[in-house]
Amino acid sequence: MAKGDAEDPLLEQPSDSSHLPSTRQNALTKRRYRRSKTVPDKICYPEQNSPASLQHHESIFENTLDFKLVLLLLSAYVGVGALCFFLVRYQMKGIKTNGIIDAVYFCIVTMTTVGYGDLVPDSTAAKSLACVFVFIGMALVGLLLSKAADTIVENQEILLVKAMHMREKCSPVDILREAETNRVKYKFFTVLVALVTLVIVGTVFLYWKEGLEFFDAFYCVCATITTLGYGDKSFSTSGGRVFAAFWILISTICLAQFFYSLAELYTERRRKSLVNWVLTRKFTVSDLEAADFDNDKVVSAAEFIVYKLKEMGKISEEDIAMVMEGFKVLDTDQSGTLTKADLMNPGSSDA
Repeated sequence: MAKGDAEDPLLEQPSDSSHLPSTRQNALTKRRYRRSKTVPDKICYPEQNSPASLQHHESIFENTLDFKLVLLLLSAYVGVGALCFFLVRYQMKGIKTNGIIDAVYFCIVTMTTVGYGDLVPDSTAAKSLACVFVFIGMALVGLLLSKAADTIVENQEILLVKAMHMREKCSPVDILREAETNRVKYKFFTVLVALVTLVIVGTVFLYWKEGLEFFDAFYCVCATITTLGYGDKSFSTSGGRVFAAFWILISTICLAQFFYSLAELYTERRRKSLVNWVLTRKFTVSDLEAADFDNDKVVSAAEFIVYKLKEMGKISEEDIAMVMEGFKVLDTDQSGTLTKADLMNPGSSDA
């Protein structure tokens, strides 16, 4: 295509950015795929530099969650909630142990929506406080604690990969690469291990400290972590409620992470199946016509890649349109190519 016909610069691969061919033959030559001078002949992973070599790439998606802020908000919620419920402790009915412990325990049970019913508000003031704190607690769990748990789990994936390859000689970069390639799978197994551990710990504690039968202890654990909270079995001792204040919060969030990871794993497998089908199916004449975005009867490597990415669902027409708009803003001379002159032109920043 000629200079004036450069309607789709995203799909063009110029062979020389210093000048533009004027003839049709040169325009077609210009669109041939050619590797950029700034791109290596093959993609290779760093082998000598430690994980720091991958840090620049990962910093784009860097998790900005502030754990100090999460801890501060959680402490403020539990502290204020415990104080309020301690002040109205005589307006609560049920199984009571220690005033402060019961207040913290009730605050956690309310936050996680477990609601055993072993300790309930019995006045308008106490019920009003419970209504306020249940919504604040759910918001805190949904917006902050679940995200914090997700971040912690992702950090533990590396340890899981290292444990699985203990007897193999793997460099830190290989381990990072393996963890990133199978991130969803390793996240699922990490959460599964944590959940099973929490179930065992909770069952043993209820059996040993609360004096429940072993099966009743397991039943209480299941009713708790799923937030059913039937109330026929619960923590009724002061020591048990101290344990429950930590265990209930961690285990309920862990179960939520488990189901989220399970759904993510299923989606990832479906996505990989789709990608495999797109890459292996026969490329037909109708595909050739559909991939010819600029209608010049020729499909370039860039057009082929964009077409396949659209088939995989990785990009959409809207994505392409937005990228094209960005390209047009940078392409100040409307040549269909980007040069240093375009980037240094002051008009490009004003467009």
